[in-house]
Amino acid sequence: MATLGPLGRTAAIAALAVSGAVAAFATIAPSSMDEQALATTSSVETIPIPEEALLPSPASYIREERFQRGDTLPAFLGRLGIDDENVGRLARVRALQALRPGYQVTAEVGAEGQPLSLSFLSTRDTLVQIVPEGTGFGVTEERAPLYTHIAMKSSVIRSSLFAASDAAGIPDSVAIQLADVFGGDIDFHRDLRKGDQFMVVYEVHDLAGRPVRAGRVLAAEFVNQGKTYRAVHFGSGYYAPDGKNLRKAFLRSPLEFSRVSSGFGMRKHPIAREWRAHKGIDYAAPIGTRVRAVGDAVVDYAGPRGGYGNVVILRHHGGYSTVYAHLSRIAVKRGARVGQNDTIGFVGMTGWATGPHLHYEFRVGGEARNPFSIAMPAALPVPPQDLPAFRAYAEPLVARLELLANSNLALLE
Repeated sequence: MATLGPLGRTAAIAALAVSGAVAAFATIAPSSMDEQALATTSSVETIPIPEEALLPSPASYIREERFQRGDTLPAFLGRLGIDDENVGRLARVRALQALRPGYQVTAEVGAEGQPLSLSFLSTRDTLVQIVPEGTGFGVTEERAPLYTHIAMKSSVIRSSLFAASDAAGIPDSVAIQLADVFGGDIDFHRDLRKGDQFMVVYEVHDLAGRPVRAGRVLAAEFVNQGKTYRAVHFGSGYYAPDGKNLRKAFLRSPLEFSRVSSGFGMRKHPIAREWRAHKGIDYAAPIGTRVRAVGDAVVDYAGPRGGYGNVVILRHHGGYSTVYAHLSRIAVKRGARVGQNDTIGFVGMTGWATGPHLHYEFRVGGEARNPFSIAMPAALPVPPQDLPAFRAYAEPLVARLELLANSNLALLE
């Protein structure tokens, strides 16, 4: 076969380059110094770009910022890129003065810093829009066009329910609902164990394609110490797949999250320094923590009472009563009707208390009983006439829980 000289090889490469086959020579080393020089020599040439090809500067831009705890309104508006003159004018708009930590504001701002529009989602799903109007600003409020989709997530308890929820990207509001749903069977202060698992199907409300908040828990499963509990939302409550009501007549605890600092039974009194019967459960919690009614009741007493400090006593159906003592503030009045989970007061340290905590008593026929050791009566199940509708509604939700359980997915939307 005839060999090609340097010129012949150069011509061959040029021909292949035209045909698109030059890539086949990408790993072939040059065979002469001239070709090496050719391969490494480069030149720079300035090519003028026509003025009409340049992109024009934007007349405005969109910016989003979340109002943070500790923010002042002028500083927040400045972060949105609004010029100082308009910051002062906008700071006087009452709708903006109602901003709370967590609110996300979307602003369209002109190139010179002038506000063209601001919008944010306020309470009760109200979309607030602010636009220039004459020498001031006009405000409109309308029902936000929210779209609801379903999210499915699961997680494993390593230290706490909130930590596990955070690890899986589950909102705190969903974690609180989980504690409420399973609170009749699981004491989230005492019963959680490392390795417990949970799965949850819940609503997410979107605005313009972006999630703005979580909605109701539609179905959930919690595996606690090897025992599995399932719940499906139906009507105004939560039921097991067989229609049994998960709501007990009484919650296990009057606080959503806390720790027991003193149990039921004999103990050394922290002030008298002598052994006495402790007829309740003490929950250590920060001052101001919400205290909830453990069951439907009538307020039998609300006010100060000796060593109990500020106390609320609730009278329940069937000879049951509950006591909530050392409150910093009372939120109910004597004779009022309260429902299970309603706020009745806030943790404090009034009366004979050495630190902020709630003293809680559960009484049957006027006698104090240990709420951790007695069986709590359940609420009514799904009525027989509603069972077919309940089963038809629950079946696809239970199928989602089984999908999560079988696939062990942390996120599926």
